[in-house]
This record gives sequence, structure tokens and C-alpha cells, in this order.
Amino acid sequence: MQVKKNVLQRYSAGAKEVQESLCCPVNYDQTLLKILPQEIIEKDYGCGDPSRYVKKGDTVLDLGSGGGKICYMAAQLVGETGSVIGIDFNEDMLRLARKYQNEIAGTLGQDRVEFKKGHIQDLALDLELLDVYLKENKIQSVEDLDALELWKSDQKQHQPLVADGCVDLVVSNCVLNLVSEQDRVQMIEEIFRVLKPGGRVAISDIVADQTVTAELKQDEELWSGCISGAFQEQQFIHSFVQRGFVAVGFDKWDVEPWQVVEGIEFRSVTLTARKPLAMADHDIGQAALYKGPYREIVIDGGQRFCRGERVAISEKMADSILSGIYADDFVLINPKEFSSPKSFCASNYKLRPAAETGAGTQISSDIAKKNNACC
Repeated sequence: MQVKKNVLQRYSAGAKEVQESLCCPVNYDQTLLKILPQEIIEKDYGCGDPSRYVKKGDTVLDLGSGGGKICYMAAQLVGETGSVIGIDFNEDMLRLARKYQNEIAGTLGQDRVEFKKGHIQDLALDLELLDVYLKENKIQSVEDLDALELWKSDQKQHQPLVADGCVDLVVSNCVLNLVSEQDRVQMIEEIFRVLKPGGRVAISDIVADQTVTAELKQDEELWSGCISGAFQEQQFIHSFVQRGFVAVGFDKWDVEPWQVVEGIEFRSVTLTARKPLAMADHDIGQAALYKGPYREIVIDGGQRFCRGERVAISEKMADSILSGIYADDFVLINPKEFSSPKSFCASNYKLRPAAETGAGTQISSDIAKKNNACC
């Protein structure tokens, strides 16, 4: 089955006529929909609302932006200092999204959204530049094909569609399941690449409670309809953990399935995660107190925390609290006197006596970004 071809055809049709079977009921913020043309609202095919994770000043990347609904909602939330990039490979959907770009920019007072043609599993390759190359250079021999591959490699390195470490938040709305299974490791690698250290992920998608059968995966209609390509729910989380994301979890998990096919439940979830900060693990005498409510937890990286205990942490963990990655669950405690950096092992459970530590600093995720800038 040609996954890409089937998805392209199904969503091209959806750009021209409303496809109700692609919709999953979602309660969007109606105040953000007021400035959107009705055509964009009607021809949006999603299963969640990742726009609610957008913060003022963010650079947001929307994977599979379609008609631009989430992009235009996010544009209102990022404010004058933020920006939004929408990526899609479907010309009809890009045409729909760009159709109202000037109109919405006029309403906002500036153009905060840019739509680009690309594959979400290869965010370095600009497909519009590739189209130009192919028009100017016919592929008629093996040598021509080698020249094309060399051009693509050079373009991705020196003129990438989305540069390394430039995005604060990656969002997507019911699109990752449409990518062929052999491209998914690269897709998540690309999400990791374009995020800034500490950058966030908010992916709304359809997951299955069981592994989708081989027979269902061969059904073209069900694949392009967000069913057959659904991640198994545990696999979805594991895919991000395996790449090195931290604080990975389901922030939203619909109790009622969207559809049940051959006894398999398909439901909408929103996965959130963070890219770790680019810091070495050093011990300078800091501690973190896990507030609860659980007796103990183990974070990504293997460090264990028992509720209410002052546990030795690395500088990286301290900065993760300050930056908001673990802000809501921990109190950061600095030492009375900072020590010179020492090696740190997350698997060692070491307590910091109260006599060696100062007053605790409780950080909420809402103010963590501000505190991190101050520090």
C-alpha cells in the first residue's frame, strides 16, 4: 500500500469538500476561532487541541498543518514576539491555508504565520525548492539521480526547511499516525532536532489500545482515516522516551473511544514531552524535594525521589525545575554554600541533610520560564 499517495488523495479531497468522517469531536476555544474564516474551520480534521499549550513569545511548529486552523489559533496566543510555522506536503491544503493569510495578518496587525511545504519526517528538506530543482533538472540517468541526492544533502545541510534548535513548541493534530511506520523513528528524531533545549511537545493523535492487525494496516481507507496507522498507546509514549525526551506522558486521554474496529479501541490523546536541557550532570550541592502525592517516583534518566525527602540532584535537574520541566512537582533547594562541581550519578539515592541546605524555592511552571531567565 502506498501510504503517502493515499493520504495525499484523501486530504486533497478534504481541502475541496468537507470530509466529516475525518473529524473527531473537539471543544476548541471559541474566542480563538472568531477571526478564522468558516472554510478553514469546516475543513479542519483533528482530534485534539494542541493550541492550548502555546505560550506568549513561542516559536511554534505545527506538523501537518493542513488548512491552518491550529496555526492561526496559535498566532493569536504567541503575541507580537512569537511566530508560527506550518508544515504540510499537500498542495491543496497549503493553498487553503495561504488563501486567508493576508486577511488574518491584517486582523492581527502583523503576519506571524509561515506555511512551508515539507514532509514531517524530514523537516530539513524544502519540497518547494525541490520542485524548482526538478523542473530545471530532468532526471534521465543514474548520474542525474546521484546529482539530485547530492543537491538534497547540500540543501538540507545549508538551507534546511527548519533549522536545528529553533522551535519552542512542536504541535500536531492527528497527523503522526498518517506517516508510514518505517519513517516514524526519523520523524521523532526530526522533532528532537528542531526543538531548543528545554523545548516542548504537544501532540494530539489517535492511539489504539491494542496493536493494530496486519489486515487493518492494509486497508487504505482506514489508514488515511487515522485508524490503521494509529500508534499503540504504550508504544506512542515509548517512541518519545526512546529518543531521549523527558517528562513524557498523556496530558489528555479520552475515556470514550472515538471508534472501535474489530474489537480495538481507537481514542484521542494528547502527548506532552520536553527536550532535555543541554547541560552536563554535575553535583554542586543542590537538592530537590518531591511534593507528592505519590510515595515515590522515578524520572526519566533513572533518578528516584521519595516524597518529602531532600534528595541530592545535579545542576541539570535543578535547571530542569527552573525551566519548568519538573516545576509543578518539586521544590528546588540550594545549598548554604555551593561546592565545586563533582561527578553525579542518578542511580545513587543520596539525601541532603537540612543543615547543609538553605530555604526551598517552590517553582510553578507558570513562572519557571521567568525565573530561569533571571537566574
